[in-house]
Amino acid sequence: MALWTAEEIAAATGGTASGPFQCAGVEIDSRDVRSGDLFVALKGEATDGHRFIDKAFAAGAAAALVSEPIDRPHVLVADTGDALAKLAAAARARADAVRVGVTGSVGKTGVKEAIFAALDRASRGAAHRSVRSYNNHVGVPLSLARMPARSRYGVFEMGMNHAGEIAALTRHVRPHVAVVTTIAPAHIENLGSEEAIADAKAEIFAGLAEGGTAVIPADSVHYDRLLVHARQAGAKVIAFGRAAHADARLMDAIPSANGGALVTADIAGTRLCYSVAEPGDHWIMNSLAVMAAVHAAGGDLAAAGLALAEMGGLKGRGARHRVAVPGGHALLIDESYNANPASMRATLRQLGQTPATRRVAVLGSMKELGDFAAGFHGQLVEPLAEARVDHAVLVGDEMRSLAVELRRELGKGAAGLLAAPLTFAHCDGPGEAIAALEEFGLAGGDAILVKGSNSVGLGRLVAHFVDRGR
Repeated sequence: MALWTAEEIAAATGGTASGPFQCAGVEIDSRDVRSGDLFVALKGEATDGHRFIDKAFAAGAAAALVSEPIDRPHVLVADTGDALAKLAAAARARADAVRVGVTGSVGKTGVKEAIFAALDRASRGAAHRSVRSYNNHVGVPLSLARMPARSRYGVFEMGMNHAGEIAALTRHVRPHVAVVTTIAPAHIENLGSEEAIADAKAEIFAGLAEGGTAVIPADSVHYDRLLVHARQAGAKVIAFGRAAHADARLMDAIPSANGGALVTADIAGTRLCYSVAEPGDHWIMNSLAVMAAVHAAGGDLAAAGLALAEMGGLKGRGARHRVAVPGGHALLIDESYNANPASMRATLRQLGQTPATRRVAVLGSMKELGDFAAGFHGQLVEPLAEARVDHAVLVGDEMRSLAVELRRELGKGAAGLLAAPLTFAHCDGPGEAIAALEEFGLAGGDAILVKGSNSVGLGRLVAHFVDRGR
């Protein structure tokens, strides 16, 4: 079955079709167009999608959504951005799908993927989700426009940099279940405080469909704040965490040999035991959010448990690579896509729990911290010490604050936080970091964590060592 016909696109957008055609997908980047796609020629401040129409059709596009007439199959509209939003609304209206929205300062992409895996398994392939991190004012309507009419579930990630952005995104999705993974000082440069971040994330509740459910972290210091927002929106509330008042409550977690955990939890009065493949305490908490969301969506908790047991790390978000190095193999943990103070601490804690001969941390700058940047970077000395890191490669200008603090602590000797000696290097960019890591000399049995904001470019370092070690 076609995803969209010319008649359906025209009816949804108020545009005029050049003639009959069918489309199998929707795409906004000509480089990603596949055979049968509808290419949406968006106009932005820096570029105009109409310039890439020939490339889109050369790649196999079936038609284009345009605001300028062309001599190819198309639907002509006044504004392609507005038309994409209308196409998204039509997709939402025609599919009898339970929609789940996911936001939060940390973990939203992984939680979104896990919820999708659980619901897709239970519905035998009738679940849909936003791919990659398509979580902004373009990515969310694009993800909705791609949702097949037969979908039983839709899972959508929502991100933000400023107040008001989540409110706009949740109006697109109108979720039946709205999940906030956690609140942490990501984007604090723009919002000023964690309380303001919590308020901005809580905007997701304002878009809830009637009778919708808010899933919130019970252990967060901002729990009461989130609870107020959820109740003001008329939402049912499911809290997840360790706290006694949690509805999805952790009872016990036993580390497993593969680095994950065997979790026992009470989910709304049902005692469950399931495995989590992803390592780290933060994934135990994530699993509770997943279970709470699946329960609220009317999904199968047993299928959710199986999905969590099979989850592998995502590229840039926890993927683990076995890299050939002198003396055997090293473990490289790829967390190069994103970083903020909370996720830095969580992944360093995970590194400290990873069996290794030596532990190496390649840490890139955490962006969007504004005036708080120096303090948050400098405070990483303690989690580095607790993780028993042997060598650190610090990348980016903001990491100078951590370098200064490390020198200060090393100067204190046994009286400082660093009871064990730690060596480190500071680099301006990923090229220098690769050279610094080569000079340090990786060896068999090493565990290397690579963590930083995406703009630092540490994905290049990951690719260098992974490709070389194949």
